[in-house]
Amino acid sequence: MNILTENFNTPYHSAPFNIIKNEDFLPAFKELIKKSEEEIESIVNNSEAPTFENVIEILAYSGEQLDMVSHIFFNLNSAETNDELQQIAQEVSPILTEYSSKISQNEALFNKIKKVYDEKEKYNYNEEQQMLLNETYKGFVRSGALLNEKDKETLKKISMDLSVKSLQFGQNVLASTNAYFKHITHKDDLAGIPNAILEQYAEEAKERNLEGWVVTLQYPSYIPFMTYAENRELRKEMALANGKKSFSGDEFDNQNLIKELLQLKQQKATLLGYKDYAHYVLEERMAKSPTKVLDFLNELLIKAKPYANKEIDELKALAKIDGIETMQIYDHAFYAEKLRKAKFDLNDEELKPYFPLHQVQDAVFGLTNELFGLTFEERNDISKYHEDVKVYEVKENGEYKSLLYVDYFPRKGKRAGAWMTSYKNQYKREGINSRPHISIVCNFSKPTKDTPSLLTFQEVTTLFHEFGHAIHGMLANTQYPSLSGTSVKWDFVELPSQFLENFCYEPEFLRTFAKHYITSEVLPDDKIEKIEQSKNFMEGYQTLRQLGFGILDMNYHTKGEDLEKLSIKEFEDKYTSVTQLYPVNPETAMSPSFSHIFQGGYSAGYYSYKWAEVLDADAFQYFKENGIFNSEIAAKYKILLSSGGTKDPMELYKNFRGSEPKVESLLKRAFG
Repeated sequence: MNILTENFNTPYHSAPFNIIKNEDFLPAFKELIKKSEEEIESIVNNSEAPTFENVIEILAYSGEQLDMVSHIFFNLNSAETNDELQQIAQEVSPILTEYSSKISQNEALFNKIKKVYDEKEKYNYNEEQQMLLNETYKGFVRSGALLNEKDKETLKKISMDLSVKSLQFGQNVLASTNAYFKHITHKDDLAGIPNAILEQYAEEAKERNLEGWVVTLQYPSYIPFMTYAENRELRKEMALANGKKSFSGDEFDNQNLIKELLQLKQQKATLLGYKDYAHYVLEERMAKSPTKVLDFLNELLIKAKPYANKEIDELKALAKIDGIETMQIYDHAFYAEKLRKAKFDLNDEELKPYFPLHQVQDAVFGLTNELFGLTFEERNDISKYHEDVKVYEVKENGEYKSLLYVDYFPRKGKRAGAWMTSYKNQYKREGINSRPHISIVCNFSKPTKDTPSLLTFQEVTTLFHEFGHAIHGMLANTQYPSLSGTSVKWDFVELPSQFLENFCYEPEFLRTFAKHYITSEVLPDDKIEKIEQSKNFMEGYQTLRQLGFGILDMNYHTKGEDLEKLSIKEFEDKYTSVTQLYPVNPETAMSPSFSHIFQGGYSAGYYSYKWAEVLDADAFQYFKENGIFNSEIAAKYKILLSSGGTKDPMELYKNFRGSEPKVESLLKRAFG
């Protein structure tokens, strides 16, 4: 018996991690694909006239167990991977892509979908049914349903190659990140680094059976080093190592892989009748076209660059005092921290004792309860994939609403960064509202034998960000799984996450949870005031950094002809030059580790972070004008979140706010 092909006999049909074995996955995928294909065949072979109910609806609910096993497998491959899982992923990805292509290019199935779609004016479908029908039809067309047989085969091969190569990209970045560490044996080399961080470095050395201290490229290790280490040569060495991830000409190098991925995407777009991959992607976004995206990014660039230049001039003046004539990128975090302390008398190490992880989590739980009426209760009888993970049952009015998995600490088998994902979608069927299983994965500093996990303020905002996504998933309340929760337009999906970050800067809210982990003393008012004042500290620099990523991404997916003439490094330098504020190092490049666009779902979509900032600034302004815990506005916002992808996002937003978002809200928040 293969547990993955059976109905899980677990609380709320949760994943039985404790009894899943790696060898279960491949046979389970094959069996569940076969079962799903039989469901599709039953639609095709139905002799009755095609209807919404016997074609579109059955298709929407098909493959549920396969979807859940896919979520389990690929989430594990991100959060708790090993060599065996990575090997299985290489085998499974093309199989799943082939299965997906087989469905989307099934001519008999598409003919039935097209007939229902062509006759839609005859029927009085509700809004969600209309959206599902439109999205299903478009999805098939965008997957090649209108192509001839030869082109369908070509598209299928392209899709399989893309799935394998994007997976390989991520595995290379993880391997390259894990391959480097800096072993330090002289404490003088660690001057300036706070004791709590030194303790973390000592623990890392101990785990590697080494004396002294070890710094790695994992962010909880790397960022504090770059922020506090007085040894400039060591900062340079670490920055060089970080900038060379998958850019060293070794077995984990991603440069050729990037070109291969971009060529495949261009081939796919051309085959489907689009000018380039960006046009293909943006047809299904709020922004609609590369021109509109670049105009939006350039408008922000013009507004932000003077502020960014002024900020860097301030840092250069500080560096000059230390005899540094030409400031480099590896000096930025160090002098930014110095300036922040001078301006606001704040530094992360002073603030961290007031932000123990458990208190921050309690705060975000409490805020979610205040705004949306959700409560959280830890469950110890639900299986977990690692001992660090905790599972919570989420309730609304005493009734089960969702499961929430939280996984906070870095491990060798976990990729860097922070993200929200799901193990099970929400949907309604036959009178039953099947609720979602949501997960948050982060990389915060682990507790030591003497201290709990203490968060930097940036990590506090990171937790709120991912929790915003989680709320979007937990509140899902739609009929069909493909329109549920975070299944919205990609440039809309960051609204709930970025919106929730705003609360971290509100004094009224901060006072409820920013308390010293030993004394329980509330963070002093002057510090809270400084946090509020420092909200826009280095905002110009951060804006240009994000704009650089967005501009680079958009050009990667529109300027294929340049890629034939330029190296990855040359291409990156050409299109980010307008946003660069420091000398460019010829030995480093960020593209080979730019997982968001080459492994994740942000290809031709990285701009959406800034796009959604306009939405979140405008939405939070609405709360600010009427009270940040205003129950009436929270109720309207809850409708927006629970509606998922059942309506056009701009319509959802206008229903909530009463008007379209204004870019001025973002500019006012960022630059006053």
